[in-house]
Amino acid sequence: MKKNSKKKPTIAILTGGGDVPGLNPCIKTLVYRAAGEGIRVLGIRRGWAGLLNYNPDDPKTSKTWAEELLPPEVRTIDRSGGTYLHTSRTNPSAIKAKDVPEFLKGEFKEGETTHDFTAHCIRGLQHLGVDAVIPIGGDDTLSFAERLHKQGFPIIAIPKTMDNDVFGTDYCIGFSTAVTRGVGFIHALRTCTGSHERIAVIELFGRYCGETSLISAYLAGVDRAIISEIPFEPEKLARLIMKDKKANPKNYAMITISEGAKIIGGDMFLSGECDAFGHRRLGGIGEETGAILKKLTGQDVLNQRLSYLMRSGSPDSLDLMVAVNFANMSIDLFLKKTFGRLVALTNGNYADIPLSTITTGQKRVDVRELYDIEEYRPKVRHVSGKPMFLY
Repeated sequence: MKKNSKKKPTIAILTGGGDVPGLNPCIKTLVYRAAGEGIRVLGIRRGWAGLLNYNPDDPKTSKTWAEELLPPEVRTIDRSGGTYLHTSRTNPSAIKAKDVPEFLKGEFKEGETTHDFTAHCIRGLQHLGVDAVIPIGGDDTLSFAERLHKQGFPIIAIPKTMDNDVFGTDYCIGFSTAVTRGVGFIHALRTCTGSHERIAVIELFGRYCGETSLISAYLAGVDRAIISEIPFEPEKLARLIMKDKKANPKNYAMITISEGAKIIGGDMFLSGECDAFGHRRLGGIGEETGAILKKLTGQDVLNQRLSYLMRSGSPDSLDLMVAVNFANMSIDLFLKKTFGRLVALTNGNYADIPLSTITTGQKRVDVRELYDIEEYRPKVRHVSGKPMFLY
């Protein structure tokens, strides 16, 4: 009997940028739903780095950078955080010579400092028999996805970032758990701050968008919240926080601050080299602000940078819900052969929008509606008609 040689439709999935809780449930749902629809799934290892390092002319590289995912392999991954596929901040459209795999070094022309390997990635996808890529990532990861789409390769994108700053969607996988972590740690730190009658300065993630600091402060009842969007005056903050401290029967006060916050006339606190997308690591504005406040007020200050604690561990139920639904929506779009889309939540409803939307604007805190610039604290003018997370 002649065997049926018809090729199964194939999707490739990958995770890029910082890991967040909810990625593994999303991966598992993609694999399970795809298997039920007769779709083959390839997992690309380490984000876009997997496609950069995949050598179509060397089959031995295949298992290192791309592997078929079946339900038995991913059966339990939804019970933990992180990403089963690993991740990276690789941007194949601008690779430095020092970062390129050996077999691609000959592609660099004399005088080039970076080289665009988009065509190489497409060649690898075609060699793997991939019909569409489903990348799960933030602005940077999805910006390269948009590039692939413009070059004609089918893309269905899923937004994730604990900053919740992908333009076009109310919500990104990871944000709820980040806020949940933030609120929990803020309340836990009240015991130390109150026992020692100090001022606590708690630094949270948020490069350009201060929603994590704002919403965590709003929900935890923090005295003052400094966000990325509004540069602040230390002397003014010192006066406000001392008023809060004196008004508290326990004689302590608390401040949240975005890692991307700036003192008026100053810059972000940067460290290390730029990553592949031109971003340098942030961190330190909390400690700097704490030192200034101690000098201005004479009070002891508790500094705490939550950092990776916000993106560690298992997802909460909301991130589970969104991750599973985004995955199912992506498979629906693949079955309909609808590409160049970003699955999203808009006005509280699940939807899909053009992937190009992510490059048409910037998602920032609606300062006029949600923040009091004079008092450095959340101020929600009205809730009616707003999405669940006030965007």
